[in-house]
Amino acid sequence: MLIAFLTLLSVIAVVSFVGWIVLKPEPVILQGQVEATEVRVSGKVPGRIEKLMVSEGMNVNKGDTLVLISAPELNAKLIQANSAEDAADAQNQKANKGARAEQIAGAYELWHKAEVGVRLAEKTYNRVKNMFNEGVVPAQKSDEAEANYQAAIATSKAAKSQYDMAINGAEKEDKLAAAALVNRAKGVVSEVESYLSETILVSPIKGEVSDVFPKRGELVGSGAPIMNIVDLSDIWVVFNIREDLLTNIKIGKEFDANIPALGTKNIRLKVNYIKAMASYATFKATKNNGGFDVKTFEVRAKPVTAIEGLRPGMSLMVDYEKLK
Repeated sequence: MLIAFLTLLSVIAVVSFVGWIVLKPEPVILQGQVEATEVRVSGKVPGRIEKLMVSEGMNVNKGDTLVLISAPELNAKLIQANSAEDAADAQNQKANKGARAEQIAGAYELWHKAEVGVRLAEKTYNRVKNMFNEGVVPAQKSDEAEANYQAAIATSKAAKSQYDMAINGAEKEDKLAAAALVNRAKGVVSEVESYLSETILVSPIKGEVSDVFPKRGELVGSGAPIMNIVDLSDIWVVFNIREDLLTNIKIGKEFDANIPALGTKNIRLKVNYIKAMASYATFKATKNNGGFDVKTFEVRAKPVTAIEGLRPGMSLMVDYEKLK
C-alpha cells in the first residue's frame, strides 16, 4: 500500500511538472527593425544618363556630384535664348542712342535752309509791303508776300522739330519697351541655365548610396528616381506592439535591446514616438467573448548612443519582462 501510494504521488508529481513545463507561458519578445532617413535623388529635366559618378555602397558628402544627364535640347534652347538677348540688347542700344550722325546732320542742314528761306521771305514781304503802302503794287502782291513769309516760318519750325527729334532719339515709352525686352530675354536665359544646372545632380546630404536605379545610357523622365542615399547618422528602431502591451511603454522611456546581427550586442533605446496604426493593423478581434479589438501601435525609439555597425534592416529583440 505504501509503495503504491508513493508511486501514485510520484506519477502526480511528474505529470504536474510536465504540465507546468508544457503550459508555462512563453516569454514575450518584442522585435523591432532599424530604419534610417533615406533621400531619393531625382532630376527636374528629362534626359539620358551620361555618366554615373557613384555606385551602390559608396559614401558621399553633401554637394558631391552623383550623376551627369545629357540634354542637348537644353543647349539648343540656351543658344536661342542668348541670341534673343543679343537682339533685344541691340534694339535697346539703338533706342537709347537715337538717330545716326548722318541723319542728325541732314536734319540740321534742312533746318538752316528753312531759316534762310524765312529771312528771304521776310525781306521780300517788307519790300512789297512798303511798295503797297506807296501804292506801287496792288494788295494781291502784298498778301502773296505775307503768305510766303508765314509759310517759310512754318517750314522752319517743322525742320527744327525734325532736328530736335533726331537729337533726342526715341520716345521715353520706346526706350522703356526696349529695356523691358532686354529684361525678358535675360529671364529666359536664366531659366534655361537653371534647367541646365539640373543636368548635374549633387548629393543633398552626407550618407551612403543604397540604390541606383537606371544604367548608363538609359533615358530618365522629369522627376524620375535615380538613386537613394541613406543618412546613417539618423537611425531609429520601429516596433509594432499590441496595445495590451503598451502599459510600460511611454514617451521618453529608456530600455535595452540586443542586436542579433552584431552578436547580440546590447543597445540603449529611448522612445520618442507612439501612434496607432491603420485599422487594417488590428491585431485580433475579441468582441465575441466580451473583450475588444486589440489595435497595433507603431513605437519608435532612437539609440541613446551611436552603435558602430548598426544598419537599416537589422532586427532588435527586447524582453518585455524587462520593460516592467
